[in-house]
Amino acid sequence: MQSLSTRSDIRKHIRTLRVALTKSEQQSAAFQLVAQFHQLPELNSAKNVALYLANDGEIDPYLVIQWCWKNNINTCIPVLHPFSKGQLLFLRFTPDTELAPNKYGILEPTLSVAEIVPVAELDIIFTPLVAFDTHGHRLGMGGGYYDRTLTPFIDSSTPKPIGIAHDCQQLDTLPNKDWDVPLGKIITPSKTWSW
Repeated sequence: MQSLSTRSDIRKHIRTLRVALTKSEQQSAAFQLVAQFHQLPELNSAKNVALYLANDGEIDPYLVIQWCWKNNINTCIPVLHPFSKGQLLFLRFTPDTELAPNKYGILEPTLSVAEIVPVAELDIIFTPLVAFDTHGHRLGMGGGYYDRTLTPFIDSSTPKPIGIAHDCQQLDTLPNKDWDVPLGKIITPSKTWSW
């Protein structure tokens, strides 16, 4: 890990690790993730949560999404804001939601104003990430979408940001920037980290 001196180097290395996971390893991680979710006290009172659709080797939370549906928790998925560059919208996501790839090739719900859930109404935003460290610092893909979404709510109790990652995405320390929003909790298949 000595050679991973820049955020770009770290992104490249960790993305290579997670893309190299076999289909079997990905499926196993997804099942273990659900087991971790069953133990989350934050979900006991949650009405609206945001998750994501996996891309680029990310741990797949689709089984968690299905679990939320069965437990009457409204689930939302991020959509790139069509008019406000660098911003996210969150749309309700159901088994019937139509999906289309965005400019990054990531599937997202087809934009419908009626399905938008304001960020302030989300109880939890489960965020994907590229890497995280033992202090709760998160390294994303580099677009800053989640940091911009979460920054206005840093001093609020909701929405609570919780990261989701494979175990192989954990490092001892990450170089962080002033705009990086730290996470109080990160879930991996084997452990839930809290700070």
